[in-house]
Amino acid sequence: MVTLATAEVVRSGVYGGYLTQAVDTHFGLPLALGGLAYTVHFATDTVMRGPAGVAISRYGLRTTMLGGALLSVLAITLFMVAHTSWLFLLAAALHGVGFAVMWPGTMNFAADAARDGYHGRALTLVGTAITPFSGLGFLLFGALAKRDDNVPLLVALALLTLGTLLALLVPARRVLQRRDETEEPPRARSVTRALVPLLPAAFMQTMTMSLLGPLLFRIAPDLGLNYWGLVALLVVGGGVAYGSMPLTGRFADRGRARLGVMIGYGLLSLGFLGFATTPAPWALYLLAALAGLGYAFLTPAWAALVTHVLPAEQRPAAWGVLMTVENGGMALGPLIGTFALGQVGVPGPFIVGAILAALTAGGYAAFGRAFRGAAT
Repeated sequence: MVTLATAEVVRSGVYGGYLTQAVDTHFGLPLALGGLAYTVHFATDTVMRGPAGVAISRYGLRTTMLGGALLSVLAITLFMVAHTSWLFLLAAALHGVGFAVMWPGTMNFAADAARDGYHGRALTLVGTAITPFSGLGFLLFGALAKRDDNVPLLVALALLTLGTLLALLVPARRVLQRRDETEEPPRARSVTRALVPLLPAAFMQTMTMSLLGPLLFRIAPDLGLNYWGLVALLVVGGGVAYGSMPLTGRFADRGRARLGVMIGYGLLSLGFLGFATTPAPWALYLLAALAGLGYAFLTPAWAALVTHVLPAEQRPAAWGVLMTVENGGMALGPLIGTFALGQVGVPGPFIVGAILAALTAGGYAAFGRAFRGAAT
């Protein structure tokens, strides 16, 4: 997990806090290239999540994660000598390929290591534990960006080198529960049939999370919130989500994963509908708590659903596909939210979120047969 944490610090810091400030002053390149490098990196990461999962299945965790870590080190090294646009973007793309291994590798390692009945909580713990490192990287490299030397990139190299060394401690092969020798390994068609019903949740989970992200500060005054009021709103929602996850994770791990996904999206839909009415400021905090509880149900339930539904032998490749879809939802969410805001006004993004969340909850209720045979 530390390998992923160092990779997240560098990724969020370099692309979110450093390059956009230093691309012209330090690299001597056009300012727009900083944003383009961000896009190239994340696009490459998204496209390569599926192949990364296949590589884990074929070559093992240690080899694949070590290869990704070394490729990331190479990419940051190239940034240190990148004074042409093509080399600058090549470094960003190579870094995307290297980073694409980290999340599938870590999540599959956690899923393999977790005891039966603890998958949802284990995977949620990994995801929530890594999140603060993204913010740390943004703040750290944002502060270092004012330097007109290679110190920020040397810090990135040091962190990635640490992650590379720790990748050597990852098991060479996946540790799977023993399967009955008389049981046939799952065929590709059955794996695909198990994967397809999971795609809506993978897409919707990240899209609903990113639907409002870039718009919050813009719409806060229309909701009657100043800066600190918005911060308090986010603290309430996040606090309820994180505080509830031990209980909602246990709920999901006790054979109610699909029900947890349905409850989570149902609560999110109600929360979005409430925000769409633009109520009094005090009511917004109740709605934030409701939405936070929805995410608390959704996150561990979806993780448990994945581990229960997908055959363990094929899980890395399938999970890589799911993560590609997740990144697609993360990228599309702000676009849809901005469009809805322009067409309908402040209620627009909330109405869209409510409709999409309700449709997803209804889909999992209507197509429960697709999850037959799993503890859902």
